[in-house]
Amino acid sequence: MKLHELRPAKGATHKEKRIGRGEASGKGGTSTKGNKGGQSRAGYKSKMAHEGGQMPIQRRIPKRGFKNINRVEYKVLNIGQIDQLSEKYGITEFNLPNLYINGLISQFDNVKLLGNGEIKGKYSFKVNAVSAKAKAAVEAAGGTVEIVK
Repeated sequence: MKLHELRPAKGATHKEKRIGRGEASGKGGTSTKGNKGGQSRAGYKSKMAHEGGQMPIQRRIPKRGFKNINRVEYKVLNIGQIDQLSEKYGITEFNLPNLYINGLISQFDNVKLLGNGEIKGKYSFKVNAVSAKAKAAVEAAGGTVEIVK
């Protein structure tokens, strides 16, 4: 066997389907697109979730509830976590830039201090919101809480 005698294995290659090249191609007339309708025409694009005339699922299922456009999302910081975070990151002042630098929040997150757990150390907080229980617990431990907007 010589290099110029090499051929692909039988059945490994296929003839390219040349559509729209007349009757002699064997794919003439409708160019394998069937008869009439949008799918046989140029520029056809199927709509997302189109079910062929059946009512689409997003229209069959009833709508529920609503999105409150005035909702304010907060990242929660419980006072039970504070001693561990202070020990791990060496923070005594919990403000937004410190929390962001240490990777605890994203740049534009709002932070709310909640009163779940116990606090032992004396810390200062500058957060967007605080619960009454958390504020009382921090001040009882000798810390301060300031709300920033």
